Amino acid sequence: MRKRIRVYIATPCLDGHDMAAKLMTFVLRDAGMEVVYGGLRQRPEVIANAAIQEDVDVIGISSHSGFHMPAFTKVLNVLRQQDATNILLTGGGVIPQQDVEMLTKLGVGRLFPPNTTSEEIISYVTQEVEARRSGVA
Repeated sequence: MRKRIRVYIATPCLDGHDMAAKLMTFVLRDAGMEVVYGGLRQRPEVIANAAIQEDVDVIGISSHSGFHMPAFTKVLNVLRQQDATNILLTGGGVIPQQDVEMLTKLGVGRLFPPNTTSEEIISYVTQEVEARRSGVA
């Protein structure tokens, strides 16, 4: 029996735009994943540590406030410090392309802009987690 994908979703710091995060919670649950919603205005360190405690496969961060660079970077740093780099860090929001490229180089997974289809996100998460579980990624 295949283990269900577990996802932790949150919005960082002063970001009060949680509609996309809440929507993705329902979309991923409807796709058969277990989803923990961490809420909004969470410190990056709290997001990373909560995700580790919840034993998730994926952290999804929704960022619409311009705090994406420090948020993703801090979460990555905690994952590295806690030897939890097996957790996929992904997300979306209003993130300039140059920042997307920089975050990708740092080790963040795919970042989704507004208007990305649910199917595209589900497909990416599923394929990436399966690759990581099989040791391909």
